[in-house]
Amino acid sequence: MTYPGQRIQVDVKVVPRRCIADPELRLFQYTAIDEFTRLRFLASYPEQSTYSSADFLKKLVKWYARRGIRVECVQTDNGFEFTNRFSNSRKDLPTLFERTAADLGICHKLIRPYTPRHNGKVERSHREDQKRFYSCHSFFSLEDFAKQLAVYNRRSNNFPMRPLRWLSPLDFAVQYV
Repeated sequence: MTYPGQRIQVDVKVVPRRCIADPELRLFQYTAIDEFTRLRFLASYPEQSTYSSADFLKKLVKWYARRGIRVECVQTDNGFEFTNRFSNSRKDLPTLFERTAADLGICHKLIRPYTPRHNGKVERSHREDQKRFYSCHSFFSLEDFAKQLAVYNRRSNNFPMRPLRWLSPLDFAVQYV
């Protein structure tokens, strides 16, 4: 990638049950990472669905726009929350996520099946989230999770990274917008 917003990787992580105080509660972390700046946007949802994915896409476009980045392309895996690619009955029908991307003028790129390495930045970030965030936090509600996730997102976007010449993603992005 050669500039911010050229391609943003998007994926969903299921919050580990051991972190959730209420055994009936299910939580999901939606993650978007700009491939050029490594700038991350995280959001919490109570379900993993095409509706949540479309809502997340709208929020991420606004979030990146506030930072001067126009989202051109999002890259996702082939999950049902993003595409009907592997649905036997609805293969030709676009999902709400795909329609929302088209309405926003965003190209939606699917990675090849069984190649999570092609969504590598977001996959690696989920492993880091497991070590740095989920291993030492508990959540009592969706609102509690959202607040803690927002704090964690601010910290991670201010953390210096070697691929960015030891600048944080926020500092690196400022140079290009």
